[in-house]
Amino acid sequence: MRLIWLLWIVSFSLYAAVAVQVGDKFKDSGKCKACHSHIVKQWDNSWHAKSHYGNDEYFQKTIDYVARKDNRKSLNTIKIECATCHNPRIAVTSTSAEYEAIAALKLDKDSAATKALQSDTISEGINCVVCHNIDQIHDELPADKRGINRVTWMKSGTMIGPFDDAKSPYHQVEQRPFMDTNPNQLCFVCHDNDTSEEGHRFIDMQSEFKSGSKACVDCHMGPRKEGVASTLPIANGQPRKRLIREHGFVGGHTESMWKNALNVDVRKKSNTLDIVLPNPQPHALPSGYGSREILVEAQYLKSGKVIKNEVLSLTTRYLSKRGKPTVPHLAAKTIQSVSIPAQGMRAFSLPIAAGADQAVITVSYRLVNDEIRGILDLKDPIWSKKMVIKRVSLKF
Repeated sequence: MRLIWLLWIVSFSLYAAVAVQVGDKFKDSGKCKACHSHIVKQWDNSWHAKSHYGNDEYFQKTIDYVARKDNRKSLNTIKIECATCHNPRIAVTSTSAEYEAIAALKLDKDSAATKALQSDTISEGINCVVCHNIDQIHDELPADKRGINRVTWMKSGTMIGPFDDAKSPYHQVEQRPFMDTNPNQLCFVCHDNDTSEEGHRFIDMQSEFKSGSKACVDCHMGPRKEGVASTLPIANGQPRKRLIREHGFVGGHTESMWKNALNVDVRKKSNTLDIVLPNPQPHALPSGYGSREILVEAQYLKSGKVIKNEVLSLTTRYLSKRGKPTVPHLAAKTIQSVSIPAQGMRAFSLPIAAGADQAVITVSYRLVNDEIRGILDLKDPIWSKKMVIKRVSLKF
């Protein structure tokens, strides 16, 4: 009887998301391939496609770490909180104290939370129906309302896009400005701010962003090029040609994105090297999640042989409420923040090694700094890989 009572509490301690139920016809990308196979293929190789807990080591180990350190919340609760952006079509968006009691007793196997997290609807992470089924984005809401909490969905079967004259025999189509004239609004639904379990804001990209003539999609989806959004033969028996963007959503994980992302100016001044790093990008570098890092490495040579190496790390570091180094999601405060502001610069001086007649300066990027890789025990080489931005050689 006690078990039945506890399970009854759980059923009323969870509530369904405001999301409209996604019909089987639209819940996974495979259903979109018939008309959009080229776009689905691009998306399939993106990190949007890897945003689910089971597909990204850094995301998975961060959630597991937070669950171990925060004894107030179960693993499922933290997964649901992160699903706000990582899996916005999840059917359960919150849990309660009653649910935590059930989870602690390991009696939540058949709960709505567990079923929602195991649903095929969210297994693809940020897929087609996440972005192309949004009706409205509510910028009037407080900054802590992100992801699923910042949008209103269309009914299942209505897709939105950038074209006001698009038609399909398989679903309704409507146009929205955040798919065309104001794409940053869509990006910042999730890629804007994030706050740790201790209430510490560690991401605030929208505030730092200086758009000018650039939008997020200009770099991360590339320029519009002539192509077809749909392969349906609807224009005189042929697919209609459009100006479309790539759907690979390239970003920090993509090595080619980093080539010349910063300018590098190196000058010798008496016994020092003066290094200036102008950032022409519309957001800070590094930016996004707090473990990212710019490395400035100076290699000093004498007669072609290396005699000394110097390394500068531009990254952000955090302390927990107990004063220990921690991941951003458990941070109580930031103790170091060394990024290059949007359309700004940073300057550094390094002592020149005695006897050196040449210096090679390499500026590179890493997805995760040494401290966080160690805390999370990340194994995949991508997290430690150095992606070269620019290399400058200077003879004395």
